[in-house]
Amino acid sequence: MHSNNKHKKSYDFDALIQAYPKLNSFVFTSPLTKQKTIHFEKSDAVFHLNKAILIADYGLTDWRIPKGYLCPPIPGRADYIHHIHDLLKAENLADAVKGLDVGVGANAIYPILGAQIYNWNMVGSDSSTTAVDCAKQNISLTPLLLKKIDIRLQTNNANIFEGIIKSGEQFSFTMCNPPFFSSEEEATRTTKQKLKNLKKSGPAELNFGGQAHELWCNGGEALFIKRMIKQSQAFKNQVVWFTTLVSKQEHLSKLKKQLDKLKATHKTIAMTQGNKKSRILAWTFKSESEA
Repeated sequence: MHSNNKHKKSYDFDALIQAYPKLNSFVFTSPLTKQKTIHFEKSDAVFHLNKAILIADYGLTDWRIPKGYLCPPIPGRADYIHHIHDLLKAENLADAVKGLDVGVGANAIYPILGAQIYNWNMVGSDSSTTAVDCAKQNISLTPLLLKKIDIRLQTNNANIFEGIIKSGEQFSFTMCNPPFFSSEEEATRTTKQKLKNLKKSGPAELNFGGQAHELWCNGGEALFIKRMIKQSQAFKNQVVWFTTLVSKQEHLSKLKKQLDKLKATHKTIAMTQGNKKSRILAWTFKSESEA
């Protein structure tokens, strides 16, 4: 986990309950570890834990998501934000930052964390009207966020940046947590296995739910990112760094080859949280001197 991530240590359930008393009904003492915990396989418990974290650690007044929508693990999401900050800082771009989160979801978590941790101005986009409406509501629940975050609807599913990035608008970076799976069946099968693992061996992986459009798309992660890379070229003069999470290591080689063909400068940033390993693929069409 990133050195600046405040979640490197175990959850302080006493402090979280003090900030958000409703969490108390989901917390219990593990007979094995004698430590306070929650049932991580239960979506309600996970939701209230994350809500408590956002209120206690990030200054939110309230936070809501529709039942069944993706409830993100805050520590991992914060890690992505910290790594982007490092990327921008290395290029002397850490001031007056404006970022775009592609696929913001109902939770709006990346814009919220970017705004609250580093005071960034953020735009979040999504093709789901429900997600956009809920994201806007989440921003309005903490009024200070209204000055920092703009949520936009992508009306054409074929486009990623077009229709979202306005003419003349400049961004320091874009970010994305793309759909991992290639079909609804694959997403369902993996989710069932996660739940099975949770019941057998404890909270090795978390149950965060998610709607179909949040979890899968035709061609899966690799095809989605390839499309993003291709479309990013049209906005190379409006965005300094394009970034995306890549969950599967085996996808990297083909993605890098595509970037090389487009003559983009790229780098891969490793992310580790416990036993979970992921990575950020970042690319720019600007030379080092320009960036």
